[in-house]
Amino acid sequence: MFLYEAAALGAASLWALTGLLSAGPSLHLGAIAFNCTRMVLVAVMLGLWVAATTGWASIGNDHLAPLVLSGFIGIFLGDTALFLTLNRMGPRRTAMLFSLNAPMSAILGWLVLDEYLSPVQVGGLLLTFLGVLLAIRFGKRKSQLHKWENIKGPLWVGVLVGLAAALSQSVGSLIARPIMEAGADPVAASSIRVAVAALGLVVLTRLPVSWVKPSGSLTLPIVGIIAVSGLLGMGLGMTLILYALSGGEVGIVATLSATTPVVMLPMMWWRTGEMPALGAWAGAALVVAGSALLFAS
Repeated sequence: MFLYEAAALGAASLWALTGLLSAGPSLHLGAIAFNCTRMVLVAVMLGLWVAATTGWASIGNDHLAPLVLSGFIGIFLGDTALFLTLNRMGPRRTAMLFSLNAPMSAILGWLVLDEYLSPVQVGGLLLTFLGVLLAIRFGKRKSQLHKWENIKGPLWVGVLVGLAAALSQSVGSLIARPIMEAGADPVAASSIRVAVAALGLVVLTRLPVSWVKPSGSLTLPIVGIIAVSGLLGMGLGMTLILYALSGGEVGIVATLSATTPVVMLPMMWWRTGEMPALGAWAGAALVVAGSALLFAS
């Protein structure tokens, strides 16, 4: 009983864990170099998995262009902005900002696909945005000194980059949605999207500009952590959420998978020894409540 719901919570927990695992290597290497290494490793993992299991037969020729565009916007731009945010804002604030991809997807569906938004769902949108604002504005006590709670650079820049990450994820998902509804294998489609992002990042890191180059050395332990992060987050986490969606109610699964900001808080408490502020708990709870309303119908 409740296997699908447990899988959704497991995915949220893995995403929270990988957010914490990525914080150190991303800061050490820089967001671009870290994301490039991660994407190349994940692309290889997914490619080997698909080749050994389902193959790419479900991906038609007419699917390739949308998947390439979806991978470029949703993963290449989205994940790059996500790790830039992580280095500026820390894992807690980054998780809160990235959680806005769900309401953004709903708004884009309403604007672009003419999907209906009920008053309850509009309330969920507002509640989610309010939760993120609350967690960013009142989510830190003065007594919290851990580096993950520090903001590097202007706050508004970090917020804008975080919003860009969430919006890119939403747009990428919107582009890929018709392909998935047509019956394409999700893992095969993901492997193409990730490969596009990996290729884009490899090209980006070859440009003769300093800010795309690694800021630290790529050691074997760092590569190991990045590989584990990619395997848990984009491998096992994605598998769990696909399993949850295969038999669970979509609204419940989506709500449970949106609990990442809440799950991350006790992990950060254990890791840093500093209890998160009341505003962080309240904001994360509002995000989950808003997601529940958003996916209620």
